[in-house]
Amino acid sequence: MIKKEEKMSNLFKYYFDIRMLRILLLGAISGFPWVLIGSSLSLWLKEEGLSRSTIGWAGLIFGVYAFNYLWAPLIDRIRIPFLTKKIGHRRGWIVLMQLVILISLILWSLINPSENLALLISIGLVIAIASSTQDITVDALRIEQVGEHETKSMAAGAAMAVVGWWTGYKLGGVVALFTAEYFEKIGVNNYWQATFIVMGVLVIIMNIALMFVHENSFTERVLSQKKTDEIIKNKLGNNNFLTIILSWLSGTIAGPVISFFKKNGFSIAIGILGFVFLFKIGEAFLGRMSIVFYKELGFSKSDIAIYSKTLGWITTVIFTLLGGLFAIRSGTVKTMFIAGGLMAITNLMFTLLAWSGKSELLFAAAVILDDIAAAFATVAFVAFISLLVDRTYTATQYALLASIGTAGRTLLASSSGSLVDWLNGDWGIFFILTALMVIPSLICLWFIRKKLKLSEK
Repeated sequence: MIKKEEKMSNLFKYYFDIRMLRILLLGAISGFPWVLIGSSLSLWLKEEGLSRSTIGWAGLIFGVYAFNYLWAPLIDRIRIPFLTKKIGHRRGWIVLMQLVILISLILWSLINPSENLALLISIGLVIAIASSTQDITVDALRIEQVGEHETKSMAAGAAMAVVGWWTGYKLGGVVALFTAEYFEKIGVNNYWQATFIVMGVLVIIMNIALMFVHENSFTERVLSQKKTDEIIKNKLGNNNFLTIILSWLSGTIAGPVISFFKKNGFSIAIGILGFVFLFKIGEAFLGRMSIVFYKELGFSKSDIAIYSKTLGWITTVIFTLLGGLFAIRSGTVKTMFIAGGLMAITNLMFTLLAWSGKSELLFAAAVILDDIAAAFATVAFVAFISLLVDRTYTATQYALLASIGTAGRTLLASSSGSLVDWLNGDWGIFFILTALMVIPSLICLWFIRKKLKLSEK
């Protein structure tokens, strides 16, 4: 009994590492902007009398997040004048993006949506670009908080990053809604515009808190990047201005890709990419159609809000931390297999719900189990790709791997509605198929598991 308690306390010690608090903060910084361009913007437009279709089209600004890998190489290479020298490479980029968001919020506070809708959406797009750029840097700084071979700490860090993101997103939303409601009640005409000034103050507070996040020296990273540039320059031949520019561009764009394949070997690299692309497809198919399924089964909006949203957030946070503990104890790869199995099993719970008809008990069980599986899968996935990146190109390689995972979910899951129609609305069979979708990714992982260069320490 004493040994078990000691083992559990040894697992929890990873969460009490001061670096985990920094990672929690970074997660919150990453999640906060989603409140601005998501729920806050939508509600603002709704209360200004704009149509649902207009509000829906405004959501296209989120598409930026799917393409941020395109400029990720520049984040690894370009140093911000003054800021990089004073506060570091990663923190310099984050502060610059936070300043862009702050200025955008000030501009929003001066705009009337019904009169300047195009300008308002354009500023929202600027916030989305700044936020997605910030995410690249935040992920890199989070990974660099932990040693390259500290697998257990990386798993704990992945859990804290996810919890931090949800905290920033949810608490930011609470602040925005309560502030807007308060200003409305005391008679402020442009209460949403006033709310964005308060949100700007939160941005300033986050910038101050960021200064407590340690950043390692980037000298070694710069030297490694220069070595790659030199190799390319030597192959190009003539040492002139054009050669220097070409070698820099080639090193910036191709360097991260070459490094990834060189580190893992071609076949293992392809296996990793296949796994990353396929892993969460079944979950994405279910997620895309879940609201439609709930409505068709007869659940009300309040039912969905209570079980899917409120309970969902609580279980996500709790089981994200537990998933991190499991990954610490059992290893990241094993956790990936467990998470894949859990996702398949919970999808089958929705089959049971579809075939049994409306049942609040089954609905609650299915949603909670799905959130547990998603929490485990997210922690394992974030830890897994965090351990795979080369510290010379942290931002680029993480952004690329995360984008490949997003692409798999976005591209293939877009056909989820067509699949339900093809099955003539047979939700039970649909959820069985989503459960089977995880198998190809686990086959990829099975074949490469022993050759992955992950040190389980």
